[in-house]
Parts: sequence; C-alpha cells; structure tokens
Amino acid sequence: MTGGGLLVAGTTSDAGKSVVTAGICRWLVRQGVKVAPFKAQNMSLNSFVTREGAEIGRAQAMQAQACRIEPTALMNPVLLKPGGERSSQVVLLGRPVGEMSARGYHGGRQQRLLDTVLDSLAQLRATYDAVICEGAGSPAEINLRRTDIVNMGIARNASLPVLVVGDIDRGGVFASFFGTVALLSPEDQELVAGFLVNKFRGDVSLLEPGLDMLHGLTGRHTYGVLPFRHGLGIDEEDGLAVSLRGAVRESAVTAPVGEDVLRIAVCAVPLMSNFTDVDALAAEPGVVVRFVDRPEELADADLVVVPGTRGTVRALGWLRERGLADALLRRAAEGRPVLGICGGYQILGERIEDDVESRAGRVDGLGLLPVRVRFAREKTLERPVGRALGESVEGYEIHHGVADVRGGEAFVSDDGGHGLDGCRVGQTWGTHWHGSLESDGFRRAFLREVAAAAGRRFVPAPDTSFAALREEQLDRLGDLIEQHADTDALWRLVESGAPPGLPFVPPGAPA
Repeated sequence: MTGGGLLVAGTTSDAGKSVVTAGICRWLVRQGVKVAPFKAQNMSLNSFVTREGAEIGRAQAMQAQACRIEPTALMNPVLLKPGGERSSQVVLLGRPVGEMSARGYHGGRQQRLLDTVLDSLAQLRATYDAVICEGAGSPAEINLRRTDIVNMGIARNASLPVLVVGDIDRGGVFASFFGTVALLSPEDQELVAGFLVNKFRGDVSLLEPGLDMLHGLTGRHTYGVLPFRHGLGIDEEDGLAVSLRGAVRESAVTAPVGEDVLRIAVCAVPLMSNFTDVDALAAEPGVVVRFVDRPEELADADLVVVPGTRGTVRALGWLRERGLADALLRRAAEGRPVLGICGGYQILGERIEDDVESRAGRVDGLGLLPVRVRFAREKTLERPVGRALGESVEGYEIHHGVADVRGGEAFVSDDGGHGLDGCRVGQTWGTHWHGSLESDGFRRAFLREVAAAAGRRFVPAPDTSFAALREEQLDRLGDLIEQHADTDALWRLVESGAPPGLPFVPPGAPA
C-alpha cells in the first residue's frame, strides 16, 4: 500500500517551504503518523552527512528530525552545490557525480534524473504512512517547466496534491497566489489544492475578506494563516536568512551567566557552506554572533571564525582583497582566538594544492597552522566521533581537501589520545568537522578557553542543550500548524489528494 503525500510549494524562494514542511511533519508525528520528508532536488551549500555516509541538504536532515527519524539519501536524491554563478556540483543519492552548468543541467540532465527521483519517492511512500514533499523556488517558473522534477513535475508524476505557501511579510501575496495558479497548465492546476499564508502580522479578521475574494477568483481555499515568529528559520538552504552584517537568526542575546558577553565574528566568505555551524554558539546565553566582511569588525571580536566554503581558494583571495587576511595574521600574532572550520581550516594552513575545486594548482595559505592541503577527487563524507578538551565530540565531514598536519597539537583525538582531525597552535584552531560545536560539553570547554584568552569574564551556561533547543524549535513549528492551519483539511489532502473539480484559472501556461 502506498502512503499518502503532499507537496509544499511556494510563490517564491524563501517563502517558508522548509519550515512549513517541517511543521507539518512534526504535527503529523505527534498524531502518531509515520511520516518522512522529501525534496527531489535541492540547491544548497548547507548540507549534512547521513549515517550511511550520504550527503543531503541540511533542510531535509532537519525535517527528518521533525519526523523523529534518521535522514537518508532517499529524502533528497538530487543535491546541487553551487560553485559559482553558472555551475554546480551534482550530488546524486548522496554521492557527487560531477560538475555541470545550469544550461547543461536544464538542457537534459535534469529530466534523466526523474526516474531516480520517482523511485526514491516511491520507496519512501511504501515505507511511511505519509511523505511531505518540499518544492523549490516557484512552481510557476514557466521557463523551467519542461524539465521540472521538483515542483509540478514531481506532483504530476506522483499524483501529489499541492499546497502553495506565500510570505505575506514581503507583500503582494494575493497577486502571487493568483498568478502562480494562473500560469500553470490545466493539468497542473488540477493538483493545486489551495494556499497557506505565512508570516502574517496583525488581526487575521482584516485578511479574511481578501481570502474570500481569492477563493472566488481561484476556487481554492486557504488552509491556514501562520503568524510571524522570530527565530524559526532553522537550517535554511537558499542562503543566509539574515543580513551578512546582522546577528545570527535574529536571536536576542540572553543575559550572560558571568559578568561579560562573548563577541564572535564570522567572516562572510564567498560560497559560505554550513554556516549553521555557528548556530550552537549563538544559542549560548551571553554570546553574540555576527557575520562580518570588513577588517575593522574583527577588532573587538573575542573569537573570529573562518567558516566552510565551496570555494576555498576563492575565499582565500577574498580575505586577502578585503584586508581580513592581514587582520587574522595580526590576531594570531597577538594570541587572540581564531577558529577555522573545513574550508576555513584549509585557508589557515601553509599551502593548498587544488586541481579539483578551483584548479588553481598550488596556492599559499595564511600559514597560521602547520598544515598542507591537497584536494582529492574523491569527497570525504563521514560522521566521526572523538574527544577534544577532555570532552566527547562528534561531527560530520564534507570535503575534498586532505590535510597533512606537520606540527602543532591535535584538535580532536580518539580515546587513546591519537590525533583524529584538526590542528591547534596557540589560540589558532582548525578542524574539518562540521557540527562539532553542537556537542554541549565540548562547546562549553572551547568557549571557556576563548574567554580566558580574550580576557573576558564570560562563563558558559552549565545547562544549555543544543539538541533540546532544536527540539523546542521543531515543536514550535508543529504548534504553528496545529493552532493556525486547518489540520483536518490538510490530512484529507495527504490521505486523499487534491479535491476534484477545481476550476481552471486562465490564461494558463504559455504554449
């Protein structure tokens, strides 16, 4: 028996598809439904490694957590990792299969992936009671409809009802809802069941006349109006949901346990990947995390983080052009804390030999760590565990660069004290491990070291649990759906598909 399904589409990118999908998943699992997430094709530099060593989008890993299940490659069979404005690495069922231009992808390769996508979805539907699918961008991208495998392409092939999410905070939501339907073919329109308003502020009664008129124009109901809530943009995929000069996740800084706050600056390097690494730092009371792009913004930082990047050599050049490289060298010379993660770790090393990612050959790094990096064609995808600063730590690795450590202290070791990953010289640290700061004991020990080196009377909170905070966020998403959506109608969609007899809204898709 095939499980039910639903496709959550959006009027635009960043309309809230990821969080709405997660919210529906969490609501369903709380009702005792065995549910899984799915996104046929994801374009993101925020990725995650599953237990079986497959790389998928972090949004789908977060949605799997909302479902209280382990993520698998089936949940995101196609992942595109941009390497520039015109090309991306194609990751198929968790493994990279090559680089491709956007023209080449949409020119034929994408359609050939449809069988893999449909097979992955079918396997999930055979295993779970329901599969909540997430679209990408907008289903009304008429220039891409012929080769679409993530919006109406997957909905048509798998007979999925479609719920269209619109961000009313941006304005123009009624025009966006109407226009989305009106640009679809009659066959596609038959699957568009209705709408969900996201990020509404104010009195819902003032919105209701517009929703009634929208129903009159399209014959489709609005399945809920979700109120605006801060801090729900967890594990985004399309880019930073905050200004690069803004605080992480718009989070209010809770009062510190000690006398001082701790200020952390994250260099907003090009093609920044897995910037979610710093979310665990921002979750600590009294820690202020900001993305920066000017050297003067490093002056009052107690810790500077050089994050991961899909373009290590490009990011290194950007740091030099901006004057940030010189600022990092001065910090290290003064014994002020610097942390490099993945690509950032490689940048802090002595040299990089890259004939894979940038094909730049040999490039001098910043020379802050005794590490030489050679890019291998095979990508490292692992979920390692170890110990650091006397605490257990785990993470995940996604990189082509292979580090040859020629000195310093090991950052992460096994139980026997042997080096597993990374390097430390004074207060300059580097590791390939993403997600290590989510290990609560290690994060607190690391922040104590940073505070001591920075001369701050900062004390990490003894009871901050990043996993518990993430669960609270997912429950808040589930609450939004339960309290502000027509859940009975949503379940009918999941179980029975789009309502029959939905009217056609002209003019429809161009010939």
